[in-house]
Amino acid sequence: MLKILIPIDGSDNCDKAAAHFIQLLDWYKDRPEIHLLNVQYPLDGNVSLFINQADIKQYHQEEGLKSLQNARNLFDQTGITCQYHITIGDPAEMIVRFATEKGYDQIVMGARGKGNIQGLLLGSVTNKVMQLSNIPVLLVK
Repeated sequence: MLKILIPIDGSDNCDKAAAHFIQLLDWYKDRPEIHLLNVQYPLDGNVSLFINQADIKQYHQEEGLKSLQNARNLFDQTGITCQYHITIGDPAEMIVRFATEKGYDQIVMGARGKGNIQGLLLGSVTNKVMQLSNIPVLLVK
């Protein structure tokens, strides 16, 4: 069974890409195993000097769940089972590392997410994932 990783950042574009991917599931001979991944940015500065690690971990978990909620609802509404994961770090690097370490067969992502640079054909995270990944990347919009 194919294992597919779908990075989710909580943006409207990402939710639209997930919805479009659901429509493309007929492309696959067998229904793939689907995993959603949210990557949280590490907190800046010396935050860990003032806030304990358990609170920081809980904050990242809560924010990750918020970002994943719409995509999880989309899959639930269509009766498609998916697992979700939350990690911390540079989004593109963590997406590729997670996909490689966990043995995914494909990364499916939207062409644009929450990137700050408007007007580019591809979002900066998407572009970097495509450059770093040895795993096939399917772009949907």
